[in-house]
Amino acid sequence: MNRRPFGKTGYSVSALGMGCMRLPRLYGENQSRAAVDLEKAFGMIRYAVEHGVDYFDTALTYHNRQSEAALGEALDGGLREKVRIATKQPTHVMKTKADIRRNLESTLIKLRTDYLDVYLIHNVNPSNWDEIKRRGIYAEYEKFRDEGMIRAVGFSFHGGPELFGEVLAEYPWDMCQVQMNLIDCDRETTAEAVTLAGQKGCALAVMEPLKGGGLANAPGPVESLYDAFPVRRAPVEWAFRYLLDYPQISTVLSGMTTLDQLKENIEIFSKPDAVPGCLSGGERELLGKVKAAYDSIGTVPCTGCGYCMPCPQGVDIPGAFTLYNDGMRFGDFGQPRRRYWFAAGAAADAGRCVACGECEKKCPQGIEVTERLKTAHKALEGWIE
Repeated sequence: MNRRPFGKTGYSVSALGMGCMRLPRLYGENQSRAAVDLEKAFGMIRYAVEHGVDYFDTALTYHNRQSEAALGEALDGGLREKVRIATKQPTHVMKTKADIRRNLESTLIKLRTDYLDVYLIHNVNPSNWDEIKRRGIYAEYEKFRDEGMIRAVGFSFHGGPELFGEVLAEYPWDMCQVQMNLIDCDRETTAEAVTLAGQKGCALAVMEPLKGGGLANAPGPVESLYDAFPVRRAPVEWAFRYLLDYPQISTVLSGMTTLDQLKENIEIFSKPDAVPGCLSGGERELLGKVKAAYDSIGTVPCTGCGYCMPCPQGVDIPGAFTLYNDGMRFGDFGQPRRRYWFAAGAAADAGRCVACGECEKKCPQGIEVTERLKTAHKALEGWIE
């Protein structure tokens, strides 16, 4: 397994990190709730450690708060000392300073450890960043580090490059976790943002490298580009190598659900040439064409300009169209449905549309928004967590 420096911490980690948000699941009789399939999850986690994976990422809320406990039990009995554990606390459970400490203490119990290698503020974004600064939440994390409960302070991020730069400048973070892949490279964490993090010595863990698994299977226009290129690789390997090309990236997190996926990824990340600078000029040009091909497949011509917002009913109209287009683009609605489930929890799903028509008056693309929202809602509803 290839290894990479973890920012300014002084240690290295496996280039492939295991994300524990998509562990194997079991469903109840009425299919209304899912639990972690512990037997399969334990097997995967232990196999990963045995084959060189030593960075594991989880969070307080993953798998209905079961993920941390599953990881902790899988690593019990001697494996904990061989790995780095990163987990996260979201701001919506940080009502008071006492809550922040209580949640961390609970996490340590579930993970069966007395310290975390990395503790992250979960999901820093435009809606909560001002509150995080005002409350000085990272200062609370510093107290935990001084007490030996955590060893590095980080944040996971969802937002644009401008906010990313602002967050990086606010505090001397040890690491950050960002969404990046070969088609989101100009929407969230751009190449310029990756360079900035590297200059600050901030370790970078990348999430959603396959965009919820969508990039593992190439639609027709993309498959034609790959087939015509003289170097033959599977789509999943092209997607990973796009990220491995960046020297600033410390580890690439893959949320694997099956042992076969884990074995395939370990093989890719263990290749001698899967290192920074692994792409030739021609390969970078190919992946630029691949991105353009993916971008051309979207079925709703929404540009995400936001002119339709705010919706009187609270619907995240551009967000619904983005998820619908992703499902159509990849021929797989699994991850878009899960993300839409969160939108429903935040009362922002398209099912709340009352067809008032206000959005259509403002849409510069002339989209029949209300009808398209019905289609998107029908395709995206139904996720079971």
